Amino acid sequence: MFRRLLPLAALLSLAFSAGCTSPNRPVDAARSAAPVRVACVGDSITYGAGLAGREQNSYPAQLGALLGARWDVRNFGVSGSTLLNAGDKPYRQQPEFVAALAFQPDVVIIMLGTNDSKPQNWAHRDQFAGDYTALLREFAALPSPPRLWVCRPMPAFPPSDWGISPALIEREIGPLVARIARSEHTGLIDQFATLQGRHDLVPDHVHPNAAGARLLARTVYRALTGRPAP
Repeated sequence: MFRRLLPLAALLSLAFSAGCTSPNRPVDAARSAAPVRVACVGDSITYGAGLAGREQNSYPAQLGALLGARWDVRNFGVSGSTLLNAGDKPYRQQPEFVAALAFQPDVVIIMLGTNDSKPQNWAHRDQFAGDYTALLREFAALPSPPRLWVCRPMPAFPPSDWGISPALIEREIGPLVARIARSEHTGLIDQFATLQGRHDLVPDHVHPNAAGARLLARTVYRALTGRPAP
């Protein structure tokens, strides 16, 4: 009896595996008649604060240049914004959030959490997972509907300014973001690993320079396409 059930079990296992697609699978832009719309959601790191020629050198701008004409990459970063709704500048209360929803993206890349490490914000740490989940589900409910990737925030380096905590970003916020990605079945991009140890590319200890932003863009490019950046 057991031997007769083995082929059936194998067939069921194969069917289950075929129906389960990885949230990290690449996007096939060639199958889209229109350019793939990519919304880059985040704080000042996404916005490109401190960069000369921000319109060309922010990581979303460099990502768009790498991806080419089949993609439409927009920057919805807001300097100082928090993921936490109880933070001192919640992203979901900014006009850029409304604009990102109205964009009807096919892909959303979220990199928030750096400003949440400030003491007045991380005092509400017990709300972080719930607020992140609510943000993801609001994007997921769009008619598009978009593919979602969340980014483990890039490192900050001591001595940090603006009250941002390098230790909290590394030890608490980053691992929590990874757990949220798994529980919500979104893609995960580890931007902490991208710039870990690269103090030379983060001159003010928080914001990458143009070369650092290029590395962030290349990491997202690989996640979206499944290929190394050119």
